[in-house]
Amino acid sequence: MAKWKNEAEAREEIKSLVGEFYKEFKDPVESKENFKPGDRISYASRVYDEKEMQSLTDAMLDFWLTTGRFSKEFEKSFAEWIRVKYAHLVNSGSSANLIAFSVLTAPELGDRQIKKGDEVITVACGFPTTINPIIQYGAIPVFLDVTVPQYNIDAEQLEAAYTEKTKAVMIAHTLGNPFDLKAVKEFCDKHNLWLVEDNCDALGSKYTIDGETRFTGTWGDIGTSSFYPPHHMTMGEGGAVYTNNPLLNRLILSYRDWGRDCICVSGQDNLCGHRWDGQFGELPVGYDHKYTYSHFGYNLKVTDLQAAVGVEQLKKFPSFIERRKHNWARLHAALEDIQDKIILPEPAENSDPSWFGFLISVRPETGLNRNDVTKYIESKNVQTRLLFSGNIIKQPCFNEIRGTDAYRVVGNLENSDFVVNNTFWVGVYPGMTDTMIDYMAQVIKEAVGNK
Repeated sequence: MAKWKNEAEAREEIKSLVGEFYKEFKDPVESKENFKPGDRISYASRVYDEKEMQSLTDAMLDFWLTTGRFSKEFEKSFAEWIRVKYAHLVNSGSSANLIAFSVLTAPELGDRQIKKGDEVITVACGFPTTINPIIQYGAIPVFLDVTVPQYNIDAEQLEAAYTEKTKAVMIAHTLGNPFDLKAVKEFCDKHNLWLVEDNCDALGSKYTIDGETRFTGTWGDIGTSSFYPPHHMTMGEGGAVYTNNPLLNRLILSYRDWGRDCICVSGQDNLCGHRWDGQFGELPVGYDHKYTYSHFGYNLKVTDLQAAVGVEQLKKFPSFIERRKHNWARLHAALEDIQDKIILPEPAENSDPSWFGFLISVRPETGLNRNDVTKYIESKNVQTRLLFSGNIIKQPCFNEIRGTDAYRVVGNLENSDFVVNNTFWVGVYPGMTDTMIDYMAQVIKEAVGNK
């Protein structure tokens, strides 16, 4: 005799058991409340409860292992939340950046198509996968310096970087702090350039231009996000590409889904009614449109298992943003009395950041050594991180092209070099309690000799 009346009843019981499992074995509340100085404080961590585990279980029971109903639900909800027309999931934030740049190389863009030898303005101080696609497609990254203590592009260098070969600006909002979107957007509009916002570290940040406030990632032509575990919300792996431009939207889908010309989703056939009557390239008339490829694309789709986690994470996301802001402000206040030894971060003008981390630079004139400081902090079980690549052209990946015309530098990148030698950051993720923040501040003060 069957235990359940139907599949729906079985699912509900299984999900109920998963909820009980979470509360018995995974609920972090007790460990957070029992935090003691010296316990491990990671720079980032997942924040979730039984809802994510139950949603993941629901997707597992479907056993639909590629993009499916949860992916569609997330894309729709995410687009509505961030206020864009189109949003599409991919398997990582790095893939999101790859897709965002790839679509700008499409011939459908006419005179604005990025070709080999064209230039793309970016910063030297950032994450590699913001610039990797530029190099991989044979375009020329033009590296600008950053400002301190915002750690974003020095917008005053933009005009000096511009040439007749410039086609786009592709830069990230550093650790949640928006770059000078007003200046960058005005520059792009003036010269008819594409603007790609790498929003992987800044989801939920806002910026205001002429009285209009929008989320970062939505001011430019394309925005990207990452849902890697340390980020603002997680799917484990995962990312998103979003835009308000219908043509770019079509291209995003093509490059993400093998480069195909057909817009039918997996499992759907002949949506347009012209599956067998078109003529493309040098193929015969009537060649199956589902197997017609208009671009050199990829398969970078997310799985429904990941999207199922994201569906529940997105519901919690506003509270995540507020907690990040709270933690950042509390840590900033606690460290204000040692500004003679360290440089504290500052939010960009006209911005409302959703902070990813808390950047600190030691003042070299004090004789402090950044590595000594971070080693001490780590010895107290507080995790630290550097600002990614620092000056990217000093990384070993540049060994074979360093000093060649594969890239161009504007100015002397002195602040990027300053970051390499003096800057680190600690976390402010929403799982941190006030006790953890206060302990972290105490340890940082000890590390710079102000016990």
